[in-house]
Amino acid sequence: MPFHLPDNLHPDCGPVAWMLGTWRGNGHGDYPTIEPYQFGQELIFTHDGRPFLHYFSRSWIVDEAGEPVREAALETGFVRCRPEGRIELLLTHSTGFVEIWYGEAGDGKLELQTDAVVRTESAKDYAAGHRLYGNVEGDLLYAFDMAAMGQPLQPHTWARLQRA
Repeated sequence: MPFHLPDNLHPDCGPVAWMLGTWRGNGHGDYPTIEPYQFGQELIFTHDGRPFLHYFSRSWIVDEAGEPVREAALETGFVRCRPEGRIELLLTHSTGFVEIWYGEAGDGKLELQTDAVVRTESAKDYAAGHRLYGNVEGDLLYAFDMAAMGQPLQPHTWARLQRA
């Protein structure tokens, strides 16, 4: 599907402009404290001309046939674009987390690490994360590594999404 840069895109958003739009696809999740699972996901990146993108993600657990079983994670936030490809990411999760991430974007790639994680009283133990997004053959691929539940930073979820 062709992608066109919006006329009012802020110049600092250039390194992540390829992410704009709606992406859908499937992914996998695994971690030492849970059973492996598969999920469907939709990511939406929008902008209004200022130096940030609004981000929304929703996912659902799927069975072996790819049919939805139940709703899963929701997260929303802002990809704040700074000069020279520097990125600040603010995320809020329905599971009781708020995170601040820092990273760099360029050449169809965005890589981020957590700087701060704040949890509500009822949230599970989650300490840190690393995210890598890439434009691979026109698809959005990502991997999320997590340190949680007393475990060190390690792979947790990964997916391949197509532009809708």
